[in-house]
Amino acid sequence: MEESQQKSQENPKVTDDEEAEAVELILFQVAECYVYLIPPRMSAASYRADEWDVNKWAWEGALKVVSKEEECIIKLEDKTTGELYARAFLRNGEPHPVEPVIDSSRYFVLRVEENIGGRLRHAFIGIGFRERTQAYDFQAALHDHMKYLNKKKTAEEMEQHYQKASSVDYSLKEGETLVLQLKNKSTRSSKSDFFEQGPLSPVIAAQRPPADLPSNVSLERTNGSNAPHSTKESQSIEQLSKEDRSSDDAIEDDFGDFQAAD
Repeated sequence: MEESQQKSQENPKVTDDEEAEAVELILFQVAECYVYLIPPRMSAASYRADEWDVNKWAWEGALKVVSKEEECIIKLEDKTTGELYARAFLRNGEPHPVEPVIDSSRYFVLRVEENIGGRLRHAFIGIGFRERTQAYDFQAALHDHMKYLNKKKTAEEMEQHYQKASSVDYSLKEGETLVLQLKNKSTRSSKSDFFEQGPLSPVIAAQRPPADLPSNVSLERTNGSNAPHSTKESQSIEQLSKEDRSSDDAIEDDFGDFQAAD
C-alpha cells in the first residue's frame, strides 16, 4: 500500500514537468546560411551589404526558426554536430531582431543575445542566404509568428470581454415581479364587417342605389317642373311619325290607280 501511494504521488510530478516543457515547432529551416562580422553602425542610416565582403564569411552553418509558446527563436547551429553558435529572440512588444539591408534581398542584420555571467548581452551580425526564395521563406516564417501572436491577443481580449458580460446577473431576485402590458389591437377587416351584417333582403337591396351613381342622382319619377319638357318631346315625336305616314301615302299615289286605267 505504501509503495502504491508513493508511485501515485510521483506520477503527478512527472506530468507537471512534461506540461511545463513547451513544445518547439520548427517554422523554417535551411542547411546553408552565412554569417558576417559587420562594423558598428555610425549613423541612423540603414545597413548595406556592399559594405561587407560577402565572399568572405566568418561562419557557415544551418539556420532554424523555432516557435515556443509566444516566443520565436532564431538559431544558428552547426551542420554536423548541431552545436549552437548564436540565437536571437522575437518577442511581442520588443524590437524586431531582424533588419533587412537596403541593397539586397538575401542579406539581413541579426540582433543576437547571449547570457554571460548572468548578464544579458547582445551583438549585431550579418547573415546571408544563397537563394532569394530562402530569404523570402525566412521572412514569411517570422511574419506568420507575429500574426499568430496578434490573433492570440485578440482572442484573449474577446474572452475577457465575454467573461465580464456574462458575469451580469439578469435573474429575478426574491420578491421581484415582471409585469407585461399587452394591448389588444382590432384586426377585423372590412370583409368581416360586411359579412357580420348578415344577408340583405331583396326589398332592401332594391331600395339601395348603385354605388357607381353619384349621390345627387335619384331613380324616382321626375318632378312637375320637368313634366312640360317631357310632353313637348312626346308631341314632337308624334308629329314626326304623322309626317312619315303622309309621305308614304304620297309615294303610293304617284303610281296611280291601276283599276282606273281599264
